[in-house]
Amino acid sequence: MMTTVVAPFVVALALALVVVPLCRLVALRLGLVARPREDRWHRRPVALFGGVGIAIVFFGCAAAFGVASKLPALTIAAAVMFGAGLVDDVVSLKPATKLVAQIALASTLLFFDYRLNWLQSTTLDSLLTLAWIVGLTNAFNLIDNMDGLCAGIAMIVGAALLVDLLPGAAGTRAAFEVRYLAILLGATGGFLAYNLHPASIFMGDSGSLLLGFSFAAATLSAGHPGPRSDVLSIVAGPVLVLLIPIFDTTLVTASRWVSGRRASQGGRDHSSHRLVAIGLSERRAVALLWVLALIGGVLGIGVGNFSQKWSVLLAASAFLIGMVLFAAYLAGIRVYDDADARVKQGTFTPIVVDFMYKRRVAEVLLDFCLVVMCYYAAYRMRFEDPEDFMKNFEMFSRSLPVIVAAQMVAFFAVGVYRGVWRHFGMMDTLVVARGVFFGAATALLVILGAYRFFAYSRTVFAIYAVLLLIAVTLSRASFRLVGEFMQRQRHSGRRVLVYGAGDAAALVIREILAGGGDTRIVGFIDDDPRKAGIRVDGYAVLGGYSALIVLLKAASVDAVVISARTLPPERLNNLELLCTDHNVHLSRLRVGLEPLVEVDTDADTAEKSSRRSLRQVGS
Repeated sequence: MMTTVVAPFVVALALALVVVPLCRLVALRLGLVARPREDRWHRRPVALFGGVGIAIVFFGCAAAFGVASKLPALTIAAAVMFGAGLVDDVVSLKPATKLVAQIALASTLLFFDYRLNWLQSTTLDSLLTLAWIVGLTNAFNLIDNMDGLCAGIAMIVGAALLVDLLPGAAGTRAAFEVRYLAILLGATGGFLAYNLHPASIFMGDSGSLLLGFSFAAATLSAGHPGPRSDVLSIVAGPVLVLLIPIFDTTLVTASRWVSGRRASQGGRDHSSHRLVAIGLSERRAVALLWVLALIGGVLGIGVGNFSQKWSVLLAASAFLIGMVLFAAYLAGIRVYDDADARVKQGTFTPIVVDFMYKRRVAEVLLDFCLVVMCYYAAYRMRFEDPEDFMKNFEMFSRSLPVIVAAQMVAFFAVGVYRGVWRHFGMMDTLVVARGVFFGAATALLVILGAYRFFAYSRTVFAIYAVLLLIAVTLSRASFRLVGEFMQRQRHSGRRVLVYGAGDAAALVIREILAGGGDTRIVGFIDDDPRKAGIRVDGYAVLGGYSALIVLLKAASVDAVVISARTLPPERLNNLELLCTDHNVHLSRLRVGLEPLVEVDTDADTAEKSSRRSLRQVGS
């Protein structure tokens, strides 16, 4: 263990901490810096050649620890990939030229029998292997768009792959594959120390292409195909471990395609940029993606080693569904400012969430996955013992189509697919609950009546209904939950304080959040002393009028919004004077009905008739 992993990692890390600053100095002397551009995130010149520092340490240690001699094809191909990236950093190659180089190097690995071994067909598996290598190589190149992001993701991905490969590192070749990753991790870790925000050096294409190519190769089997019978663990493991690069690349490519842009052009439309656009700091955006990559890595290792554990499979499925919803949320954030014939003007870009029919199709497909997952989970929870589950598996397989059909029809009938996710509320939850109840009840009646499964466990349906209600409710509320969570993470922007924590408070919060922009809600002020310290819509009531005075004097508030429906004139006047003195914007939300057409009610008509009769009698 020490010789295989720890020693190469420590040596590479120590060397990188020394070599990377030297490469930064050389880059600055030669004027090789990344200069600010409209389609790039950084706003100051930053030295390149971070990838050169990683490569010097990596290939030097690979030679010293015998990796280069034992894995010559992989090492040479990685060196050529690094060279192509370095040329691109210096003279800027065309995207097509880089693609040709990537395909050629991927074909080289394939020639030496590095392949995925996911498919029985050798031809199809070869094509899939080429696409996998080229795709992941470009994926790491694309996520190198914010300080510390690519290097941090690489450390997490590399560590997960290392843990996954360690159990089989007894063989000579496998031991050197593990050592290859350990050296690469050490070199990347030394670079990351100088690449954290604010970064003093970038890795450039030379570093990102080397990392992406190496991690893609680490997921391939060279001459020792994996167990084809366990397809789920073979495919799901690497996909989960490398989910964030795949996630970001898919999101960016789809967004640019829908918006009429080339996938190869640069832009500030990556997942990290979208997180910053909704108010997160750069550090928090990067940290969030690190956390998601870590979750994916842990689940990938779990699926790869414990694929028979149904809880691991369900956790991985839930995470993947959550990431799909997260992608839909990020896709709705406006990141393109220029007018385009194919771009819908407004707050949201025209991804699935804003096309009504495509969104409904996505909802149906999502619910289909949730129904299957929840029904399977209910069965496994009811029959925890594997033998009991297998005894009842025939009932599960025969009843699953009934469950799916009854549930989807019930959801359609009660109106689940007529809601708007961004405005999901309690009444929508009742609609979902009604759909779950009618779907489960109908399916149970059909199963008992048609299949005569009188020995069928009714408890399964109770568990299924609870799980499905929670899953569908969370999926529908996800846009609102994620939006409000992101809003609470903001530590910059216009600070808004809401005066009045009454019935209109929730409406004010929704109106402020719907307005978009760089706005952060500080909390509530309310004159009722009993409300001090409580939370309304997730925001704390900070105190009464005296607390407001303290906040204004401390310059902790930029704007005050009055949500109280009624406010004494003297209090309103004092608020106006106080806000004026401290240069704080004051506004008020007024909600009411404005009559446009007067209609006589029956009572008014009767009263007018009575008056006419009295006038006639009097006359």
